[in-house]
Amino acid sequence: MTEPVTISPLTPQDHAAWDDYVRDHADGSPFHRIAWREAVTGALGYKAPYLVARRDARIVGVLPLVHAKTRLFGNNLISAAFSVGGGILADDAAAVAALGDAAGAMGEKLGVESLELRGTRAVFDGWPTKAETYASYTAPLSPDADERLKAVPRKKRADVRKGIKADFPVDAEASVDTFFELYAQNLHALGTPVMPKKWYAALKDAFGDDCEIATVQGPNGPVVGLMSFYHKGTVYPYYVGANAEARKLHAFDHVYWTLMERAVGRGCTVFDFGRSKIGTGAADYKKHWGFEGIPLEYQFKLYGDNKMPDINPNNPKYARFVKIWQKLPFAATKIIGPQLARQMA
Repeated sequence: MTEPVTISPLTPQDHAAWDDYVRDHADGSPFHRIAWREAVTGALGYKAPYLVARRDARIVGVLPLVHAKTRLFGNNLISAAFSVGGGILADDAAAVAALGDAAGAMGEKLGVESLELRGTRAVFDGWPTKAETYASYTAPLSPDADERLKAVPRKKRADVRKGIKADFPVDAEASVDTFFELYAQNLHALGTPVMPKKWYAALKDAFGDDCEIATVQGPNGPVVGLMSFYHKGTVYPYYVGANAEARKLHAFDHVYWTLMERAVGRGCTVFDFGRSKIGTGAADYKKHWGFEGIPLEYQFKLYGDNKMPDINPNNPKYARFVKIWQKLPFAATKIIGPQLARQMA
């Protein structure tokens, strides 16, 4: 007879076993790790009531949850907030169901508007599912540089070669300060608020060597900054920012190409280009590298008459805000932006 599944809140004593489970699970990601929780709670101050499923003493499932209660964007439980992934990791359907039930009851108790699972696939019948908004872009990473270059479509391959020929210096141990300045400039141009600098510093501290900050040096200083995560043979370029000089130098392409080289050196076999909104320039850029998008199936449990949230800069509802933000002085956006961005979980 199969032992029943029990659900309990994460405790400090569970941290090592939790991370072991995430590393062993085929769908585990950096966003499931305890390090993500440490950054969210430490830098942003949100509560993270993570749930553990067990049979006897053995972990058979985990669910990272962040309670994002904000003035601007409501009261929600999100797995995992401030990331593009998350959701339930479990051994079997019984553990999945038990974690879903426990999270649903938690949402009821907390009075949230929605419970969001940012997994790659839908796991619950009857839950509203958003599968037309985002796609993920992942591909194998060949250990051979020539094969990697041949895998890039011809037009983008020419751009990559220009960056290789220019041989701009790359600093793979760049500072949070340097990265933040470039990233904040980039988001200002896009009309998007930037997260507090302490958020990026907290991620670097929490992930340690599994978080890398790299910059490409142009003739007049750094032109591109990239924060990436390493997890079980996969490299995740996650936050990238560039100034106006970067595109004409092909430094944007160079930062990704050189990341691939370093990732292979660390034994990585998969390059996860992350998610992009379907039909956008960011999605097209990844396709130009030869990456095919796979739709992400985010699921929601809605409470009361609430609808699925759609907090992203491409939502027409925020179009006017984007235009206003782009016109604000850059210095002002670095002050105001973090107060807004930390609410956009």
